[in-house]
Amino acid sequence: MISKVTVLNLLGVLSVVFVLSCASESSLKKEETLPGLKPQEIENSRQVKAMNEKILASSLPSGKDLYRDYRIGPEDLLEVSVFEEEKLNKTVRVSSQGNISFPLLGTIRVKGLTASEVEKEIRELLAEKYLQNPNVSVFIKEYRSQRITVIGAVDKPGPYDVAGQKTILAVLGMAGGLKEGAGQLLFLIRPSPGEGVSSGEKETGEIKLSTFVINLEELLVKGDLTLNLLVMHGDVINVPVSGKVFVGGEVVTPGGFPLQGKKVTVSQAIAMAQGLKAIAKGGEGKIFRYLGNGSEKEIIPVDIYAIQRGESEDPVLKENDIVIVPKSPTKAFFTGLLETVKGLVGFGFSLGAL
Repeated sequence: MISKVTVLNLLGVLSVVFVLSCASESSLKKEETLPGLKPQEIENSRQVKAMNEKILASSLPSGKDLYRDYRIGPEDLLEVSVFEEEKLNKTVRVSSQGNISFPLLGTIRVKGLTASEVEKEIRELLAEKYLQNPNVSVFIKEYRSQRITVIGAVDKPGPYDVAGQKTILAVLGMAGGLKEGAGQLLFLIRPSPGEGVSSGEKETGEIKLSTFVINLEELLVKGDLTLNLLVMHGDVINVPVSGKVFVGGEVVTPGGFPLQGKKVTVSQAIAMAQGLKAIAKGGEGKIFRYLGNGSEKEIIPVDIYAIQRGESEDPVLKENDIVIVPKSPTKAFFTGLLETVKGLVGFGFSLGAL
């Protein structure tokens, strides 16, 4: 028979267990909310983590031939074999002009071709005069070193020397993936004309720059691999932090500017960029707005001069909007002429002597 004291002791133990379990549950809840993150920040953190997992998975080697579509360039080393004639077997270095020298055939242009395309070219040239149905093999023995620079909201920004063909995802993997706070857009800046999702082109001296805009959510979350562009020597990959607008072209200090929860208009963005240059064509400005559907974008013309005079509406910019101000050739000519005259005066010439 259970005594009254025993029952009381059991009730006491159960009470202690209940209190401890409540305290434990309460502490767990406190731990879950301890960082003090807002729901939106938690969601952004999860999204960045998911994107980085996608980057890591995409940068791992696969069973496919990673260099099947590699385009041959200067300084690559090719090993050419002709099975019917061993004397024609040769290892050749691609010249800086993109050519190779091959026995019987002389100079062959190979820059921009894949290994299989070079095989076909050599096979057809040999079949014209020298061999019947030759079997030709081209193997890329050494890939030229390509320098790609990664900047912005990545774990390890900086220049990277890569060999062989690499994609945006592969280079982001080398850079340690995205940091929390990374924006939705990635900018691939290329120092030569190229095809792709271009937001416009700028010219600096004789170097033409093309900017490709990649929607990271489309690429990493929705898996649109058409946006996973191949990178080239000299490319710059820029992943800006979220909550910015961008101003480029003929302004004093182009770049990205934070919204910080405020509404920013076109005129305010131009002011953040320290105003227009003397050679700017402010009447033909444009807003590039990416709509989140791969390469789809809206181009909105803006007359900055009319806005500054109060004769036109001052549009409010959205996150990741890009304002581009083109150059006026006429203004550029007269500005250059004026600088030349100033220089001559500085060297002791007078305007009357000209």
